[in-house]
Amino acid sequence: MPVESVAGRNARARIHASVIAPEPLELPRTTFVQPDGRRIRVYGEVRGAPAPGAPRSEPTALHLRRDELSATWIAISPARNERPHRSAPTDTGTVPGSPAERYGCPLCPGGPELAFSYEAAVFENRFPSFALAPPEVPDPSDARFARSLGTCEVVMFTERHEGNFATLTPEETGRVVAVWRDRTSELWADDRLAYVLPFENRGEEIGATLSHPHGQIYAFDHLPPWIERRAAALRDGRARTGACVSCAVIADELASSRIVHADPHWTVGVPFAPRWPFEVHVRAVRHGARRLADLSAAESRALAGALHGVVERYNGLFAFELPYMMVVQEAPRGADDWHLSVELYPPHRSERLTKIRASVETATLLFINDTLPEESAARLQGVPVVPREEHPGFVVVAGADTGR
Repeated sequence: MPVESVAGRNARARIHASVIAPEPLELPRTTFVQPDGRRIRVYGEVRGAPAPGAPRSEPTALHLRRDELSATWIAISPARNERPHRSAPTDTGTVPGSPAERYGCPLCPGGPELAFSYEAAVFENRFPSFALAPPEVPDPSDARFARSLGTCEVVMFTERHEGNFATLTPEETGRVVAVWRDRTSELWADDRLAYVLPFENRGEEIGATLSHPHGQIYAFDHLPPWIERRAAALRDGRARTGACVSCAVIADELASSRIVHADPHWTVGVPFAPRWPFEVHVRAVRHGARRLADLSAAESRALAGALHGVVERYNGLFAFELPYMMVVQEAPRGADDWHLSVELYPPHRSERLTKIRASVETATLLFINDTLPEESAARLQGVPVVPREEHPGFVVVAGADTGR
């Protein structure tokens, strides 16, 4: 058994502390249906409506192709080349004098996606890789083709153009978690969908084309290979040991020097075998907290604070906004030992150098990490985090759809 670290003992003390939880606030949701059938869901105060001449979505050529040598599906999506980057030309529906025009950002209020001010919003992507009504495949008689059935949604964290997850207010981070819970619950209820994945890409280094604080939610009609592998590992662990592998991982993290922060509901730490430099996992402590919808009000509040703290540490690590990939890993159907986690993968291994997935890693999916996990954790532990007030969180209250 490993010797428990000071950080681990402190984390355990916090986990056993009692907390009196305030009641979450109501968060109204209003849904607008656009002329092309896409929906905009506004969370919070309604401050306008979609413009009648909003750009339409007409995804074409979307399909899947099966790689016979690996038995995996590859998504083909030429429409992604047409998605907006760092400008919002006025001839695409941008309101003159609006924040969208001022910042050249199509995600700001007054832009082609959201013509009005908002607190938080979700809209269906005009340039999707998957759709609930995807086009037909190039050759229906060829079993190597399949339709790209799924969804692609854009989640607006805030209307403010500048900032990041660490600069969101407690109210805003609480709202983001509530939005994630609301949207993923609805998508998981669709029997056509096998996996739902909220995520955020931040920084040009990992391909983010827009800097406005936002994320996305993808849903697939099949389990991605990595998710299948993780679910199988949990089943194998249960059959081999009779216990939950996820619970064992949490116990190991709490006893290690890799723990960065913990509270009664979440462990935050560098995993034992990370693939990325300064990779951090925020993992649910409670067995049974498998998806966002399983979280209690206290767990939701603590998740918002934990994520804010991780990104604040990232920003302070090298004194700039560290790029990262953030994914919310919910349990696929039947994965009873899965603990909900939010995993962050920053590519930087130093202030100047980034990790590149070169030949060996790309060809074999064998990751090679240039950093020692314990040293990465120590550096993150050393970054100060400013205490902030905890928001009571939100529970979404849905309204009726509003047609256009």
